[in-house]
Amino acid sequence: MTLKGKAYIAGAYEHPTRHAPDKSTALLHAESALGALADAGLSLSDVDGYFCAADAPGANPLWMADYLNLRLRWLDGTDAGGCSYLTHVAHATAAIAAGHCDVALVTLAGRPRSEGVSIGVNPRAAAPDRPDEPWETAFRPNIAGVYGLFARRHMLQYGTTAEQMAWVKVSASRHAQHNANAFLPKVVTVEDVLNSPVIADGIHRLDCCVITDGGGALVLVKPEIARSLSRPLVRVIGTGETVWTQDGGYGDITRTGAEVSGPAAFAEAGVTPADIQYASIYDNFTIMVLMQLEGLGFCAPGAAGRFAAEGNLIAGSGRLPWNTDGGGLCNNHPANRGGMTKVIEAVRQLRGEAHPAVQVPGCGLALACGPGRVLGSGHGHATVILERE
Repeated sequence: MTLKGKAYIAGAYEHPTRHAPDKSTALLHAESALGALADAGLSLSDVDGYFCAADAPGANPLWMADYLNLRLRWLDGTDAGGCSYLTHVAHATAAIAAGHCDVALVTLAGRPRSEGVSIGVNPRAAAPDRPDEPWETAFRPNIAGVYGLFARRHMLQYGTTAEQMAWVKVSASRHAQHNANAFLPKVVTVEDVLNSPVIADGIHRLDCCVITDGGGALVLVKPEIARSLSRPLVRVIGTGETVWTQDGGYGDITRTGAEVSGPAAFAEAGVTPADIQYASIYDNFTIMVLMQLEGLGFCAPGAAGRFAAEGNLIAGSGRLPWNTDGGGLCNNHPANRGGMTKVIEAVRQLRGEAHPAVQVPGCGLALACGPGRVLGSGHGHATVILERE
């Protein structure tokens, strides 16, 4: 069954805080939920489907459903890491299409900054019963080190340079300067990135995303409800998701699950990469953006570094305006999970509500995508394509 046009995104809200030492995670979820519902012109009593992931207090959506006093017909706690919320857009659309719910609420929130979580440079902690734990934890990998390996392999395999990777950060910073809530609003240069401290071989500090508190929420509704609300009509026309396994360690670490989720979403939407007018691409590290541009088909393998260095990601001048809110590299990475904000900025673009300096004129077709968990260690990936009706 195709999900094309089966649901609309009627509400979207990004919590403005980037540091919330005085708020609980549950309160951030609730404030985000109320913001998205207000944006849609709906209330908690209208919600009959709820979607959240392991960032929920207690890692269980039941606790948030109780906290929000929701009366539900459908509940989905799928967790695939940072791409969970992109996956939830597809799952909520499917639930609406099947008649399981009419108004689906998706929330994300977290306080990694207030809680002193620094996941990038400390060894990863894996659950003791995780199947791959005996082969990974013994080597004490950390996130920056793992992505540094990807960067070095991409450089070796394709000739990608640190300067080309830096252009991803430069592009994000040029957008973030127009975002009053951005954590890093200062415009940076290639030299700034290259002169920042090396966090892991292949990765400078400014190649990394920010660590912020905050949250976000989406409201998806069936078509009849969407047309009754006084909001621009943004419909879901393509979805794709996958799990990209470790392949026994024999896989090419310059490739991602975008090679699966992207074509699936394009096929369902009936469009091609050349049709996309705006792209939200998960940017936990600059190298990750290049690898996804190639996996999605925006660039040939090995060509994304040159594409970024030519300024093609910069709104107003580039061929593919990207992460116009500043993305995870400069704006926000709430709960260390970036999938939610990718959808929210895509919705802003399609509604014409992005900052005028970065708004894509007449934006009618947008893509949002991202990975979950850690590449090279088994990861999920999801892509959604949205259309202004």
